[in-house]
Amino acid sequence: MSGALGRVALLAAPWLLILLVWYGIRASGLINPALVPAPHAVFVKFLELSKGRLGMDVLMSTQRVFLGVTLGVALAVPVGFCLGWYKGLRGFMDPVINFFRALPPIALIPLVIVYFGIGEAAKTIILFYASFFAGVIVMYEGIAQISPIFIKVARTLGASDFEIFRKVIIPLTIPHILTAIRVALGVAWATLVASELIAAQQGLGALIQDASAFFQLDTIYVGIICIGFIALLMDLALRAATRRMVAWQDRIA
Repeated sequence: MSGALGRVALLAAPWLLILLVWYGIRASGLINPALVPAPHAVFVKFLELSKGRLGMDVLMSTQRVFLGVTLGVALAVPVGFCLGWYKGLRGFMDPVINFFRALPPIALIPLVIVYFGIGEAAKTIILFYASFFAGVIVMYEGIAQISPIFIKVARTLGASDFEIFRKVIIPLTIPHILTAIRVALGVAWATLVASELIAAQQGLGALIQDASAFFQLDTIYVGIICIGFIALLMDLALRAATRRMVAWQDRIA
């Protein structure tokens, strides 16, 4: 029981510290209190919005992120694998990948609108772009670090190319795929507000933009906090899945 209470306290401590700092900044007078809504006021606004549009905003944003990340990672995994496995291809494509990875998705919004309009496709393209380049970097860096000794040992034991791919390469690749998904999810949530600049009527990014037009700071805080917590929950779920799916690594360590 004491161990469980200790873990709960450890998990709660940073959030309590954030609340204390938040209240402290508001009470210090360093910033106009009108510009820093109190945490309890933000919570009240959250409850108010939960009875209205917030649920649909969360659903729309989650759907957009899920679709963008799914498409981005689905392409990033084979591309990253090829770049990581074939050194010549990696040397040829690495400058191009890093060039496009460095471009902020928000800078592409005017071109995306021109080519894809202002519908859901445009928002998905922005999230796909962010997810793909984040995922492909993780994939090919991870694959490039796989030791060839595993392949040599498998060949020495008489494994065929198909068996090597199925029993050696795929298991060694799974941790990198899961890491690529985690990184892509984080980048996609960070890009969400930019993607919803494209004439979005619903979504957390749209909620934040609408609130900013009317200087509704408490609503802006609600939108930001919701994005952070949804991203956190998704990351925790992926971390739990990762521990389960790569438990064999601990057993052979």
